[in-house]
Amino acid sequence: MPKVKTKSGAKKRFKLTGSGKIKRKHAFKSHILTKKETKQKRNLTHMGLVDKSDEKNVKHMLNI
Repeated sequence: MPKVKTKSGAKKRFKLTGSGKIKRKHAFKSHILTKKETKQKRNLTHMGLVDKSDEKNVKHMLNI
């Protein structure tokens, strides 16, 4: 039986926390920032957590 490979796109986007939750970056922060307010851009800088309903799929992509 061959080894199961991790999805390379997922390993670049998600990290595990110590308690087993999954960290992620916010979207909409890469370009066209002139029309977004400073407060919105600042809040998008912080890391977020993957929603509980999506955790199973993300863990499957990461082979956890």
